[in-house]
Amino acid sequence: MVVRTTEVPNPGPLLELLPEDHPMAWVRRGEGIVGWGQAARFDTIGANRFVAADRWWRRMVGTAVVRDEVRLPGTGPVAFGSFAFDDVPGSSSLVLPDTVVGHRSGRWWVTTIDVTGNLPGGAALPEVPPARRPLSVVYGDGSRSGTEWEGIVAEAVRRITAGELEKVVLARDLVAECPEPVDIRWPLQRLSAGYPHCWTFSVDGMIGATPELLVRRERGLITSRVLAGTIRRTGDDEHDLALAASLARSSKDLEEHEYAVRSVADALAPFCSSMNVPETPFVLHLPNVMHLATDLAGVSDSAGDGVTSLALAAALHPSAAVGGTPTPVALQVIREIEGLDRDRYAGPVGWMDARGDGEWGIALRSAEVSGARLRLFAGCGIVAGSDPAAELAESVAKLVPMRDALSS
Repeated sequence: MVVRTTEVPNPGPLLELLPEDHPMAWVRRGEGIVGWGQAARFDTIGANRFVAADRWWRRMVGTAVVRDEVRLPGTGPVAFGSFAFDDVPGSSSLVLPDTVVGHRSGRWWVTTIDVTGNLPGGAALPEVPPARRPLSVVYGDGSRSGTEWEGIVAEAVRRITAGELEKVVLARDLVAECPEPVDIRWPLQRLSAGYPHCWTFSVDGMIGATPELLVRRERGLITSRVLAGTIRRTGDDEHDLALAASLARSSKDLEEHEYAVRSVADALAPFCSSMNVPETPFVLHLPNVMHLATDLAGVSDSAGDGVTSLALAAALHPSAAVGGTPTPVALQVIREIEGLDRDRYAGPVGWMDARGDGEWGIALRSAEVSGARLRLFAGCGIVAGSDPAAELAESVAKLVPMRDALSS
């Protein structure tokens, strides 16, 4: 593999550079990386999926010839990845584009990749047509209706009250049908504009704008953002401030959040020489909902220095924020009562470079695109005090970003 990264003048907004065919993206507040083409890919399934993908990537970059003029995280060879939530079923993949464009801290670059041993050509970018808006989107129930899902939530509360577990995260899906294949770029551009503080992603047909950063590894610093505890916004600023205050005092939501933070801190501790875990969460305000949020940061120790960002993501997944507590019990409950094939929903999604640095989010506020059909996903953390009707309303609020992105 021969790789060339060159610095270029500002070519315009990243998401507007993408072609329609299999676009890849990881963008937040206008910065990040986008890619297209396929120089190589690795597909895997099962409990060993993270280890297998990590080994493949190390082999790929281990013999690569790299000319990198920029030398920032995300330059040189970069793989985009999307991984299944559970060991079975679900497929996972790492994709190495043949072209990547990046933007960070006022610098722009283009990376071109050739796996035949030839030095890639220059950094000329193709002309692409504007994104096409989806027409006549029709929505229908996914695996379960809203009423059926409320019953599943009630069963989870019963099990929690009986002492089987402390928390379980339950997901539901919604199906969207279009008369023609969806141009993925359209919802991506709307998600990025409407939710600039989220990470807008597109990897192998999985798209979304996640507010939750599972892990970032960058030159020895390891960070993670944990979200758990949610309340819907009303659009009235004064009322929303009161709701944010009630969220920050809610014993149910604080309990749910504490479980999630504890699971992430415990998973990262073996790789860090020191770690900062704030004692109290802050309220993250998004256009449709507000979340309790905690940002954790750690410094990698000698054990963590040789661990890639993907390996860290594997160590964290699934956290209590997307699985539950205790995690093994929660996962079994999900398999028994949820009635949904999550596939890659709530699994790690992101990118990794040749140094192992990278960013991996949790595939939330997302949809799986297959031609003219999409599956939209949302999930809610269920604890002893959960009310099924309220949880259904929360799931509806979490589906708003993807629905708006398809209709706006």
